[in-house]
Amino acid sequence: MILNRPSLAAGAAAVIVGLGISSLAQAQSTPPADPQRGAIIAAQGTAAGAPGCAQCHAFSGASDGSGAFPRVAGHSEFYLLKQLRDFSSDVRDNAVMSPIARALTPQDVVDVAAYYAGQHPPFLPLPQPDAALVKQGKQLATVGDEGRGIQSCNNCHGPGGAGEPPAIPYLAGQYAPYIALELRMWQRGFRKSSPTEMAYISKQLTDQEIEAVAAYYQQVRGPGEVAASK
Repeated sequence: MILNRPSLAAGAAAVIVGLGISSLAQAQSTPPADPQRGAIIAAQGTAAGAPGCAQCHAFSGASDGSGAFPRVAGHSEFYLLKQLRDFSSDVRDNAVMSPIARALTPQDVVDVAAYYAGQHPPFLPLPQPDAALVKQGKQLATVGDEGRGIQSCNNCHGPGGAGEPPAIPYLAGQYAPYIALELRMWQRGFRKSSPTEMAYISKQLTDQEIEAVAAYYQQVRGPGEVAASK
């Protein structure tokens, strides 16, 4: 694991602290989460016109496996809240999610985030990706590229891409097309969060390396799934 870019590790820590302060301030003005109400929003949408989250992400949060929509189940409530707020404020620019996020009230956002944070559906069976691509992706994910100053993805996202809650999401089992898309969104400036970490790293990667890292993480399974299969 490459640790030769301390500025990125320090930057990630600063982001977590900063997000924690911001989240605390927002939480103080928001009623407690109601996951049962969040389940209703996920299934049916809201009276204000926001569609049900299940239309794209499935009621379980596992989505449909195509990679067009990410797996949202089991991310921390903190992370899901942050993403919905980023969509509504143009920190994340997305033609589908941005208008939906703006149609949700602060209470809606808290409730639906709490609901999906509590879901842990099994991973969907997917075709095995190209073995050579996975091998290349594993090298970048677990070791990085010291010669180019690229730290390993696991350096921030945790061993096996299991995530570092509350702020850093899991990558293990996330769909390859979605991972690749988001790396390209950072490359091109459409995703404005994490400018000194993810934006910096994504700009160092070639198109093939993006596809390789995405393919690797799609076939990795988190510790909960591994334990359940034993």
